[in-house]
Amino acid sequence: MSLAASPVAAQKLPSVALRRFAWVVLVYFIAVILWGALVRATGSGAGCGDHWPLCNGTMIQHSPRVDTIIEFTHRVTSGISFFSAVGLLVWVYAGTSRGHLARAAVVASVVFTLIEAILGALLVKLGLTAQSQSPFRAPYLALHLANTLLLLAALTMTAHLLNRRLGFRRQEVVLVAPIRASIGIIVLLVVGVTGSLAALGDTLFPAQSLGAALTQDFAAGSNWLVRWRWTHPTVAFIASVFLIWLLVRATRRSGHWDNRSLSALVLVLLAAQYILGVFDVFLLAPVWMQITHLLGADALWAALVVLTARLTLQPRNA
Repeated sequence: MSLAASPVAAQKLPSVALRRFAWVVLVYFIAVILWGALVRATGSGAGCGDHWPLCNGTMIQHSPRVDTIIEFTHRVTSGISFFSAVGLLVWVYAGTSRGHLARAAVVASVVFTLIEAILGALLVKLGLTAQSQSPFRAPYLALHLANTLLLLAALTMTAHLLNRRLGFRRQEVVLVAPIRASIGIIVLLVVGVTGSLAALGDTLFPAQSLGAALTQDFAAGSNWLVRWRWTHPTVAFIASVFLIWLLVRATRRSGHWDNRSLSALVLVLLAAQYILGVFDVFLLAPVWMQITHLLGADALWAALVVLTARLTLQPRNA
């Protein structure tokens, strides 16, 4: 009997502990990302100077400033995230059969984690932190955020695939509408990137009132980051077209999974994001609101990745 035709019971299925660990790693990475946003929002990126991986040239900080504590904590938690990704990689390969799709996803997770570390180090070494208004900071931040979202997608896919009982190996899946799904994911990446640039503009050029913020948005002398803040809600609205298509397919398609609950969750998270976005504007983007908005965005992104995977990676014999 070929491996592709072997029954599920004869295959090496991931343990409950491994499946739970994969979700724990994902949640931990989201927490690290939120702390990184706190570093940016509070201007603490230069808290360790231009030293990396050391902080101000030492391992132990004596009487550190608040910005040093925030930045150093982010570095420590980021280091732990790398080892957790490597640990997940080892466990996935030890706890799954050959050809399990989670293996490819977890390899991608480690690769994106390495890229994340390199981008973070260069961010410090190039001085693109704190109140830096270098013309290279915005495109660099966009690259950094895109890699972060891809990292979260890879970790989410790892956890999702480990929890599958059908369609978790290459030979057992069929691709459904992959081009439209890929376009949708790219559009959502753009939404995330424009959101990060809008947040950077709020950090570097804070407004004292809503009226002043609107004046900044349309003033010819304003920095381009401020004048381009409108791109984020505009692109988010365009992305809703993909989301409508995705949710309609999820509720009408008769596939292996019942996606109604997940679709409802996506709708709730999407509505929450629009509400948080409105409050973010009216409250002039305080730090706590920026972190909350990012948390909602990460949760929505993870839910969309799972829903897209369930719709596009269908079990062949389902």
